[in-house]
Amino acid sequence: MIKIKKTEYRPAPVRETLIQMKDISELMIDLAYSAALFNNRELAEEVMELEAKIDDLVYLLNMNLMLAARDKYDAETLAGVAKVGSLTNAISDAAADIASLVIHGIEVHPVVREVFQRAEEHLARVVLSEDSILAGKTVDDLDLAAEVGVDIIAVRRGMHWHINPDKEILMPEDVLVARGTDEELKTLVKAAQGEVDTLG
Repeated sequence: MIKIKKTEYRPAPVRETLIQMKDISELMIDLAYSAALFNNRELAEEVMELEAKIDDLVYLLNMNLMLAARDKYDAETLAGVAKVGSLTNAISDAAADIASLVIHGIEVHPVVREVFQRAEEHLARVVLSEDSILAGKTVDDLDLAAEVGVDIIAVRRGMHWHINPDKEILMPEDVLVARGTDEELKTLVKAAQGEVDTLG
């Protein structure tokens, strides 16, 4: 028996919903490519979780658009907004398709992987440990771009995502998604797992 997840309606500003969809779909593209190129199942699974989040946002967007239309002129205007939402959803679907290659054990051609692995920056996913020097501090406070050379582009806390989390206080069990070079990311992973006492 197939279980269908029910999305609970809640009023939300259309602009805010579209911005969330844009940010999440951009993150999904980055994660999906990294997952496929480095055969990283953890990154692929994060993409699939984000795809479910986008589906919820599409539902909320469409509901709020329908409730906002008072006449045919409103409907004509809001139809363009609905199209933007639909196209953003298509982008997220494509990212999920890429990630599903990893989930199903289908690897990209070695030549393609070799070309992309030469790229200077990569993505990494790490769970913050209780004894990490990063815990209890905001991304801004840590200034990781200057100290280590990495940029934390997203934080997942439970089922909630924070995109560009500059002011977010990092907590144990947070899942960090960061961008940087291989060496820089290794330093961040050690710091997040509590293996080092200082940064830099």
